[in-house]
This record gives sequence, C-alpha cells and structure tokens, in this order.
Amino acid sequence: MNAHPANLSPRAALATEREIVAAAYDPEIVREAGRRMIDALHSHFTDVQAGGGAVLNWHLPETNVQLATDQLRAADTSDDFQVDALTARFEELVRQILNRGQNLHHPHYMGHQVPASLPLAGLFDAVTALTNQVMAIYEMGPWATAVEHAMINEVGQAIGFAAGQFGGLVTSGGSLANLTALLTARNVSIGDSWKTGLATGESAPVLVAHAEVHYSVTRAAGILGLGTDQIVRVPLDSQRRMDVAQLDDILADLRRRQVKIVAVCAAACATPTGAFDPLRPIAEVCRRHQTWLHVDAAHGGAACLSEKHRHWVEGLELADSVVCDAHKMMFMPALCAFVFYRNYQNRYAAFQQVAPYLFDPSAPGMAQFDNGITNVECTKRAAAIGLWGVWSMFGRRLFAALVDLTFDLADRFYHLLSAQNDFEAFCRPSCNIVVFRYLPAEIKQRPEAEIDAFQLRLRRSVIKAGEFYLVQTTLDGRRYLRTTLINPLTDDEHLNGLLHCLREHGSRLLQTG
Repeated sequence: MNAHPANLSPRAALATEREIVAAAYDPEIVREAGRRMIDALHSHFTDVQAGGGAVLNWHLPETNVQLATDQLRAADTSDDFQVDALTARFEELVRQILNRGQNLHHPHYMGHQVPASLPLAGLFDAVTALTNQVMAIYEMGPWATAVEHAMINEVGQAIGFAAGQFGGLVTSGGSLANLTALLTARNVSIGDSWKTGLATGESAPVLVAHAEVHYSVTRAAGILGLGTDQIVRVPLDSQRRMDVAQLDDILADLRRRQVKIVAVCAAACATPTGAFDPLRPIAEVCRRHQTWLHVDAAHGGAACLSEKHRHWVEGLELADSVVCDAHKMMFMPALCAFVFYRNYQNRYAAFQQVAPYLFDPSAPGMAQFDNGITNVECTKRAAAIGLWGVWSMFGRRLFAALVDLTFDLADRFYHLLSAQNDFEAFCRPSCNIVVFRYLPAEIKQRPEAEIDAFQLRLRRSVIKAGEFYLVQTTLDGRRYLRTTLINPLTDDEHLNGLLHCLREHGSRLLQTG
C-alpha cells in the first residue's frame, strides 16, 4: 500500500545520496570542468600578463565573506547534478575566483615575496591534487617521494653541498622549514632537550640571530621553548648585514659564560631590504666557536642557480642547515620549501618518535624514504612535483634566467629612482627587493611623522585603485615603500609607470590634505 503524499519526506523527490556522490566523482564532469577551467585560465593569463584590469581586485573583507557565504548556500537550493549544470556552475565559480583575487601575474604586481608563479607548475600540481598523491611513507607516494629526493639532490648540489653527504626534506613553507631546521639544531646542540625540555633562568639556552631576522624565526623560538627573550640579535653593519666582528664577540662572551647556544641564524637575504649576510666569514666564526650555523635563505637561496648572482650566497654550503623556498625565487606555486642539512644524519635528529602503524619494521631499508620521520607534517602534499615537472621541461637555465631577470630589473629600478628629484632609494639592492620613499617638494620639510604617514596613505591609495601593488616597511623607525620585483614580465616601462602613478596619487593626497 502506497504512503499518503502528505507523509513523504520533503526531499524524497530530490537526488539520492548515491546520485550526488556519483556526480561528484564522475570522470565526464571532471573532463568538461577541466576544459572550462583551462579556457578561463587562458583568458585570464592573456589579459593579466598584458597588463589588463586591476592588480588587486579590492573589496571590503565583509563584502567578500558575504559573497563567498552566498555561494555556499546557493548549492543547497539546487538539485541539478547533470553534467551541463555542474560544469557551468564550476566555470562560474572559477571565474569568480579569478575576478576577486590578487593578480600576481600582472606586471604591476610588485608587492610581497610571492611570485608570478609558473603556470605549468600549477598544472603538474593539479595532477597530484586530483589523484591525492600524499607523502608520509614511501608506499603511499612512491613517485612523489622519488621526485622529492631527486629535487633535494639537484638543488642541494647547486648550493654546493657534497653529493652523498647531505640530506634534506621538503615542507609547507619557510616558517615550517625554519622551525624544523631549528628544532634539529636544538636537539643536536642540546642533546637531551627532546626528552627533558630546556633549562630556564640563567642557564637558559639562546638563539643568536641577524638583527632583522624574519618573524618565523622568532616564532620558532617561542614554539621550541626557547622564548623570544632568548634571541640574541647581532647588530648590523653599514650594509644591513650581520656584523661578523660583533658576532665573534657575542659568541665568545656566551661561551665564556657557559651559555648554551642553539644556533646562529644568518640571512640570505634579510626580508626588509634583501641584504645578504657574509656567509663564509660567519661560517668561520661559527666553526671556531663550535656553533651550529643555520641560514634562512628562503628568498635568496635560488641565487645559487645563477652564474651571475651566485656570489651573493657564497659559503651557503658551509652552513649546518639551510632553508630555501621554491615558492619564492624558483617561481613555484605555494607552498614548496626546502630544508637542507650539510650532514645527512642530522635529518633524523628533529624527532625521536615511533609510529608502528606507519613504519614497517620488515622493510628497514625504506626508512630513508619515509619522510614522516623527518617532517613536522605526517600526511604531506607532493610539493616538489611542480618544480620537478618544469625543471624536467626547461632545465636549470630557466631558473637562472628568472633570478637574473628580476635581480637585474631591481638594479635598474634603483638607478631610475636615484635619477629622480622627488624619490629617495634607501640603498642599492642586492636582489630584487627595492626600498624607497616618495618625497615631493611639498612634503620634504615636514615633520618625520607626517612624512611617514604620507608613505602609508600613498600606498593605500594606489593599491585600492588597483593600479599597482606594493607594500611598506619600517627601517630605523622610518616608513618606506617596498617593492619586490618578482614578476619576470615586468619591464622598465612598468617601473616608469609606477613612478607616474605614485606622483598622481601623491598629488591628490596633498591637495586633499
């Protein structure tokens, strides 16, 4: 006997659970959605790389959150899970992502140390994301593991580490990379710290670091139990590099007082201005004082791939640990960060744990390929696939060209700024980071606080208009504009356009007070 219609569930006539799940996994939908996505990306890159549209699609955060929420809820009112309907909806969402985001491939993007990534690398990443190639043990990601080991060997030897003697890993970002390397340094330098923790009070260990060390290192000090108060900052020389003589004095004093030292943390290059520490002299001082040397080369490490610019990282191979982000100057999509250890065995020193459900005691030879032993992450994305794919297509010379083009462009920008009466460059750049101020005659004689406030207002005006994207920094208590020229398609015409844009916005700001 049939149930009365009034007793039917409100969703009885809608798609069943199995039908919804089948649609979500349907290879035909994946194929059609993929075709539409590639077409949308083709249009996007063609327009953006030619300088079309806004750099930053500026909307208030509340507006974007509401729109994103509306899209989520719209799906609950639909019951059409056919190929045409779903792929049309997919295309609509893809275009919304492209139309509401930051356009890093626009030649007017000159902001943070996040590159106009190589699109082909993203396609390789898509393959591993679609098939969910994860890494913790070799058997879960055999090819991803092989690729990662190949890239570690290739980049490590480019740095200058001796083949067969160094080790490394890939992790999600420079912050996690610095944390992992400094955890290793802590465990090696203070042998019982993993089990017994760290001493406090007068016997508390310290981390010695470049005075303008990246905040990820200060975070690591807190996470590792050292405490940010236990960072000893080494003063800088006239080029904003670590002062080697003062480092020597600091280490000698700490050793004399029997203070335990986790590591010295040098920069290649420092984030505020792009200054490279003199690594070879620093390494010699650390060797003499028997101190672990860690180098945060997240941004500048890729200079090792360039014959023209590798002198900036001379001595990098002498460090005990090195961090290098492929998602910066190797132009990979985020995130792909390398950690290198000069001594291969140190890659196992970060952790002292056993997970019998993961690591198979019947196959001890696999241990060196089970990266869950060496990473903070257990399940980890196959982050090196995109780098391996593009390197396998173009070779090492592509990455040398990317470094050369952007470093040289920054030097030309410095000379362009220096030739202007109303701009002031902070210093000649070592890499592709350029720091400067806009100082029209109307503001030069004003109090420092007003000049600083003007730089911030000027930047905000420019980025909200979507014409260019640049950031700000503070040096010696003063505010500056800061550019990272990290799109190799940016050229001199765009740099001249930035100066013109700043003058226009600056003039309007001065007129309106």
